[in-house]
Amino acid sequence: MICKIAQVDINSRAGELNEAGMNKISDILAKPLEYGIPKWFLNRQRCIKDGSWGQLISNMVDTRYREDLERMKKMRNHRGLRHYWGIKVRGQRTKSSGRTGKTLGVTKKKK
Repeated sequence: MICKIAQVDINSRAGELNEAGMNKISDILAKPLEYGIPKWFLNRQRCIKDGSWGQLISNMVDTRYREDLERMKKMRNHRGLRHYWGIKVRGQRTKSSGRTGKTLGVTKKKK
């Protein structure tokens, strides 16, 4: 979608892009709503802190994800606690699945 808006050839490789094309793409990523990209297409919808809608790129995604988890843990939120405990968060069953990392990893050898 961004390449179409920036009028860059979709079949061209990243190394073949000229400086103007790269600047246009980075500008669209920085301000997607100004270029007609719908709100539902963005990856950070309604930020908790300021209520803004935006597109996160590169390491900002990891940083915001970590901040959200820390905020939920600090609030003692149900989702935050389950993240902290390392168990399923979204209502999956835990009796028979998701057992990775729960055992000591030491198995007794049969003689």
